[in-house]
Amino acid sequence: MKEVIEGFYTAFQNKDAEKMVSYYHDDIEFTDPAFGDLKGEHAKNMWRLLLEKSVDMKLDFSQVAADENTGKAHWDAHYTFSQTGRKVLNKIDAEFIFKDGKIIRHIDTFNLHTWAKQALGFKGMLLGGTGFFKRKLNGQTSRMLAKFENEKGNG
Repeated sequence: MKEVIEGFYTAFQNKDAEKMVSYYHDDIEFTDPAFGDLKGEHAKNMWRLLLEKSVDMKLDFSQVAADENTGKAHWDAHYTFSQTGRKVLNKIDAEFIFKDGKIIRHIDTFNLHTWAKQALGFKGMLLGGTGFFKRKLNGQTSRMLAKFENEKGNG
């Protein structure tokens, strides 16, 4: 299943959202600190949204390992955070569970406080480690995803 993870991130590097989501099972469950928990088409649409909005994103992935049931990888995303124009290097650890040859569970873990300091500067340094900030960010990303899905007619 290592080739599934490598294919997923290679498609990500190539900014090919449809290829990326082709590695996801229809019943995919995705979790990360920014978007929270997403299921099915919402998880797929998150990648479509992120790739459509990314201008200068570069991605490196490494430490890919997998067996028939589970996998993991590390990936670094380099990009400019559009709301502030600040450069971000987000270091992310991913865990996967497979079903029917596809990813059915994808968990991305990263330090939200570190991300917030880079993306938001002083405000992120002060608030980025709080539950309040995480809830507010999850609300914003949820609204952004819903708007994208409404505009695209897929949700």
